[in-house]
Amino acid sequence: MDVISLLSRWTHIGTAIVLVGGTIFLRFVLAPAAAQLPDAEHQKLKELVMNTWKKFVHAGIGLFLASGFYNYLLVQAPNRKEFKLYHPLMGIKMMLAFGIFFIASALVGRSKSFEGMRKNAKLWQLVMIILAAIIVGISGYLKIAVPIAAATQLGLS
Repeated sequence: MDVISLLSRWTHIGTAIVLVGGTIFLRFVLAPAAAQLPDAEHQKLKELVMNTWKKFVHAGIGLFLASGFYNYLLVQAPNRKEFKLYHPLMGIKMMLAFGIFFIASALVGRSKSFEGMRKNAKLWQLVMIILAAIIVGISGYLKIAVPIAAATQLGLS
């Protein structure tokens, strides 16, 4: 196995763990606890958390793009021509990921255009968690179905 491919895969999965786990923590742990604070303290905590979290979001998006395109274009795609559903499912996975990147960027950003999304952050965090779960499901299916399809075509199953 190629060391760069392995490191790229670890980077991709590790980034997913940090960002999805962080989003789950923000939505189901921090937000309910912070809501019990007086408004001024709540706003200050939110500002402090978002100033740090946005660094994780922006770095994570960069890592996802770099590792994801490397994994897809140089590692996976050249070996998946025999499985006709691979590319369409990867396309769906990528579009869902771009949707998550957009929502995450809007939630940590300062643009007035997305203030409504930030005011309803709990809903948008839930949307991101659901989209991430769908992406994990597609990824798991592709990881299992592609080798099975290849083995079937080779008469090994």
